[in-house]
Amino acid sequence: MNLNAHGLYIILGIGIFVFAALVLSAFSSGASDMEKRLARVSSGKRAANPDGRLSPNSVKSTKDSAIPFLDRLVKMVPNPDKMRNRLSRTGRSIALGEYLLMNALAVFIFYMIFSILGWAKIVALLVGVMAGLGLPHLVIGIMGAKRIKKFLANFPEAIDTMCRGIRSGLPITESIASVGREMPDPVGIEFHRISDGVRMGKTVEASMWDVAKRIDTPEWRFLIIAMAIQKETGGNLAETLGNLSDLIRKRRQLRLKIKAMSSEAKASAGIIGSLPFVMGMLLFVVNPDYLSVMFTKTTGKILLGGGLFWMTMGWAVMLKMIHFEL
Repeated sequence: MNLNAHGLYIILGIGIFVFAALVLSAFSSGASDMEKRLARVSSGKRAANPDGRLSPNSVKSTKDSAIPFLDRLVKMVPNPDKMRNRLSRTGRSIALGEYLLMNALAVFIFYMIFSILGWAKIVALLVGVMAGLGLPHLVIGIMGAKRIKKFLANFPEAIDTMCRGIRSGLPITESIASVGREMPDPVGIEFHRISDGVRMGKTVEASMWDVAKRIDTPEWRFLIIAMAIQKETGGNLAETLGNLSDLIRKRRQLRLKIKAMSSEAKASAGIIGSLPFVMGMLLFVVNPDYLSVMFTKTTGKILLGGGLFWMTMGWAVMLKMIHFEL
């Protein structure tokens, strides 16, 4: 191993370490921020200077990063609000600047890995960009989908809690606040944010549409529209919410039924998709020289890339065929 290889490994190790530290700090920042806010509120201290002005720490920061360069970079990103909403769906306090830095480090790490493997520089760069941008995007999407799934699991019970509060004579704002106190996260924290928005002077409908940026599901929009229609036309709100709760439960049952009926197609897609990789590993174990031309020769790399592309297209088509919109 020559000096250049040692240098590449050292740079790759530093990049992986920085990337892991940044990911851990971003994904653990949500709980620490909440604990700091609770401690500040419970201590009863006023966030003001001796002359009566609010301290800078008491004003919500509008920056996407503590690094000025990343703040300027965020301004160049097309449609940053959409990316901020996507990050907020994870329930973590991941700033857009931190997310862009994760993407840049991921691209660098993948580029270094493929360069060490002996790939051509342009090919390593293209694959590194695709993997470095696609992997964080996929992870954020999975985290957001997991949180929304957890929200929908307790959402009908939250609506039932609102119905009981309204039937007992509580106003709608107090019923929403009771859901925020009694229900677990993420349902409780989202309803608590609605209650806080109403206390700050927003309408219930406006606060609920703010939550819709993080909980982008038809079930949540059903609740907003039902409450808006009832506010204009009048009627029994408790009965309306009860019917909505029953509808959401039936939608969940139908979704589970579709999942059970499409499980065979998903299993077939998994088997067909994993078969080339399994056979490739077996061939590499039995006769490494026979398969090494796919990684060392330019023609082999082109064929390997084409095969991966068409396999990805096949997976996408099969996933589209077994995915049903309710």
